[in-house]
Amino acid sequence: MGFKNFVLLITVFAAACSSIVMASDPSPLQDFCVADVNNPVKVNGFVCKNPADVTAEDFFKSGLHTPGDTNNPVGSNVTALNVGNLPGLNTLGISMVRIDYGRYGINAPHTHPRATEILVVIEGTLLVGFVSSNQDGNRLFSKVLNKGDVFVFPEGLVHFQQNVGRHNAVAIAGLSSQNPGVVTIANTVFGSKPDIPTGIIAKAFKTEAAIIAAIQAKFP
Repeated sequence: MGFKNFVLLITVFAAACSSIVMASDPSPLQDFCVADVNNPVKVNGFVCKNPADVTAEDFFKSGLHTPGDTNNPVGSNVTALNVGNLPGLNTLGISMVRIDYGRYGINAPHTHPRATEILVVIEGTLLVGFVSSNQDGNRLFSKVLNKGDVFVFPEGLVHFQQNVGRHNAVAIAGLSSQNPGVVTIANTVFGSKPDIPTGIIAKAFKTEAAIIAAIQAKFP
């Protein structure tokens, strides 16, 4: 290999490593870039609002003290604070959620494609866990958490929580993206629009197509 080709290879390798090391959201290049959510220009994130028009209200949001309604099929409610409702988060690479759990309520298995999550229990007792990738053997890492306990869910991995206490539970979680995204596994597999063909899912789950069709019918 010639010297020029060697230098080119090292340059490409270094660039690849840099992209891997970089966090999900790029670092800001100014003090702040408050999202102009009404701007028709579409970029990877949001266009910055004119700094002269920025006020303290762009960095403020109230209401996180209010419990979410857990009267639903999964028995939980997620109240999210992200760039969509707190424009001052734009380019800052962080967001948060409040999660309320009724008795035996779950935050169903899901992933955040753009964020690592760190969760702290405020009230109650939660069973939490995540599953590693295929390459790691799909290992389950699980723990029962009590008030004040903290658990981390690595970026992109399937994770869940369940209230295993006798009373309602509350948790607060921080996420390493202004817009972490949510992919709920059951909704994605069984509730896509249009449906994934039943034969494909049946083979994946090693069951009959009729069983898959019956599950899909529960996700209108």
